[in-house]
Amino acid sequence: MSKVTVVGAGNVGATVANVLAHKDIVKEVVLLDIRGDFAKGKALDTWEQAPIDYYSTMVRGTDNYKDTKNSDIVVITAGIPRKPGMSRDDLISTNAKIVASVTKSIMKYSKKPIIIVVSNPLDVMTYAAWKASGLDASRVMGMAGILDTARYRAFLAEELNVSPKDLQAVLMGGHGDTMVPLPRYTTVAGIPVTEMIDKDKLKAIVERTKKGGGELVKLMGTSAWYAPGAAAAQMVESIVKDDNRIFPCCVRLTGEYGLKDIFLGVPVKLGKDGITQKLELKLNKTEMKGLHKSADAVRNVMKTFEKMKIS
Repeated sequence: MSKVTVVGAGNVGATVANVLAHKDIVKEVVLLDIRGDFAKGKALDTWEQAPIDYYSTMVRGTDNYKDTKNSDIVVITAGIPRKPGMSRDDLISTNAKIVASVTKSIMKYSKKPIIIVVSNPLDVMTYAAWKASGLDASRVMGMAGILDTARYRAFLAEELNVSPKDLQAVLMGGHGDTMVPLPRYTTVAGIPVTEMIDKDKLKAIVERTKKGGGELVKLMGTSAWYAPGAAAAQMVESIVKDDNRIFPCCVRLTGEYGLKDIFLGVPVKLGKDGITQKLELKLNKTEMKGLHKSADAVRNVMKTFEKMKIS
C-alpha cells in the first residue's frame, strides 16, 4: 500500500498526516480540505519537517478529490468539532451530511479503499460512511476504542507510577459516556490491574475515561487532536503492515454479543484487508448489560440519523 488520504486538515487530520509521515510506511499522504490553501500549508509544513526527522513520505495538500485517486486507505476527520456544552449527539445533523458527501466523493476516484472514520458522533458517522460507500463492512471502521483505551491506560499509568508502555486494556461499546471499560481485561506487564489498585480508585479512573473527551473540551474549548490523530495513524499502520494487531474499533456487528445491524466498539484484528476478525469475548452479566445499554444509546442516535434520510 502506498497512498493514504486524510480528509479534513484541521487539528486531528493534520496530526494524522504528520504522525503517518513520521512512521515512514507509505509513499504518499494526501491531505484534503475544502480550504485548499490551508491543507497545502499544513502539508508543506510537514514535508519541510522531513529532513529534520528523517522520513521520506510525501505529504500533499489539496481541495480536489481527483488528487485522492487510487487511495488505499482514507481517514475521514471532516466535520465540526464539539464545543463546550455540546453533546456528541448534537453534532449529528451537520456531520452526517459532511461524512456522507465526503465518502461519495472519495468513492468516485478509489474503487475499494479502507475507510477509517474519526468524525463525531463516531458510531453513527461510521454507519453513515458505510451506507454511502457501498463497501463491505470489513473495509469501513471507526476510531474510538484506541483513543478511549489510551486515555484509560494513561490515567492508570499516572496513578500507579508505571510506564504507559506496560499497560494493556480492552474497552468496548459506543464512544461516549456509555463506553464499557473492562478492568478484568486490564493488565500491567501481564499483572491484572485489580491486584495493583483499590476498587474505588479504579472506578474513579473508569469514570474519568468515560468523560475523557469532555474533560479536554472544558480545558481547551475544543476537541482533542494529538491522541485521536495518533490513534487513527496507528490503525493505518496495522493495515499497511498487515500486522493483524488487535484493537478496539467501531465495526458493524452481525450477531456478535447478541447485537445486529449496529456499529459499535469491539476488539478486532486489523490487517491489509481491513477487519480480518471480530473477537467475541466471554463477558459476564454486568459487562454484557453495559454493552447492550451502550448499544441502546447508539441506536437512539441512529434513529435520528435515519429520520434525516441522508442517502
